[in-house]
Amino acid sequence: MTLQRKSSQRRLVLALAWCLLWSCLQPDSLSRVSAVNLRRFIGCAVREFTFLAKKPGCGGLHITTDACWGRCETWEKPVLEPPFIESYQRVCTYNETRLVTVKLPNCQGNVDPAYTYPVALRCDCGVCLTSTTECITSV
Repeated sequence: MTLQRKSSQRRLVLALAWCLLWSCLQPDSLSRVSAVNLRRFIGCAVREFTFLAKKPGCGGLHITTDACWGRCETWEKPVLEPPFIESYQRVCTYNETRLVTVKLPNCQGNVDPAYTYPVALRCDCGVCLTSTTECITSV
């Protein structure tokens, strides 16, 4: 496989992963913001995000919290030595968080109703850490 084809496939996989992540993480609050502003936004910011918290044996609870959102500078260039590519890949990731615990409704008697989730306090473009972020590490 040629280096150019490998690089094209890698970019395609990254683009598809971004689209999948984008479609899965669409917070309700984004519909209230102008789409033009979001398309032009470059950087990393704390944004309001709504999700359904649930666990087996309990009812669900809609939670609105703050999460990291954005696009960060990324580039790749081919090189002659293995691994044949030099990359600079940064993601919008959590820099500072606090944990919040809520009680889920209608839990069965043997189920702990406590549900803990992170709230973003500060987000930055940085190296993808698998401890806080879903990372694509290889293609």
